[in-house]
Amino acid sequence: RAGETAGILDDILKRLAMQQEKSSSIRKKIKSAMSYPMVLLFITIIAFFGLMLFVIPQIGKIILDLGGPDAKLPMLTQVMLGISGFMVNFWYIVLPAFGGGVMALLRYIKTPQGKVVFHKVVLKVPAVGGIIKKVAVARMARTYSSLIGAGVPVVEALSVTSRAIGNTVYETHLTEAIERVKNGEQLSTVVAENKVLYPSILAQMLAVGEETGQTDTVLIKVADFYEEEVDVAIDGISSIIEPVMIVLMGSMVGLIAASVMGPIASIS
Repeated sequence: RAGETAGILDDILKRLAMQQEKSSSIRKKIKSAMSYPMVLLFITIIAFFGLMLFVIPQIGKIILDLGGPDAKLPMLTQVMLGISGFMVNFWYIVLPAFGGGVMALLRYIKTPQGKVVFHKVVLKVPAVGGIIKKVAVARMARTYSSLIGAGVPVVEALSVTSRAIGNTVYETHLTEAIERVKNGEQLSTVVAENKVLYPSILAQMLAVGEETGQTDTVLIKVADFYEEEVDVAIDGISSIIEPVMIVLMGSMVGLIAASVMGPIASIS
């Protein structure tokens, strides 16, 4: 609409294409970084159920055969055998309940209320929250810059940008900012007040852009900077996730091994 009105449709479509390509690139990198830990998490869950349903019951039987019915087992072993016994006896309840719980959680996240809760929680997760904020700031800066540079009015540009960020927390804040901008406040002032969602550099650059009339040019620099930051952060968290998941899987196996070896050593 803005391109047709101003007679610069070709320039606006180039801006739009560039913005879409950048957003798609960031999305692909995040999905690529998350694929490996998701596979490891799936394997860990399968291994846990496999050990509890098939391995622990057999080992528990051996321990009881060796020690007799009056054998005093360590607390850790009793807990493991109790969990395993419950899962073996009620597997037809545990497995559907687990699957149903996961499906219910995914469905809840897709609802408007669930999406708000999920986005709030994600922003508070260590390491991951920082990356999400950088992605949101980069997307906001590039989208708003493209719209302002194309001659779209500030209020409409903010409205479109709020929906393009992909995070309901940022969308709500920008929607509230629209009303304040309508009342004559500068966007840089509104952004500067929320130090949790926005870095100080964004407010400072917005203020410079508003004073010089080059908001689109200034925000492109901000978007480039934070997209580069996202690339570095994703590479960093990708290298950390692998050892963390290995430690978690090792801890699970080690816990089960300790619950088994303790009573065997005591019986010996």
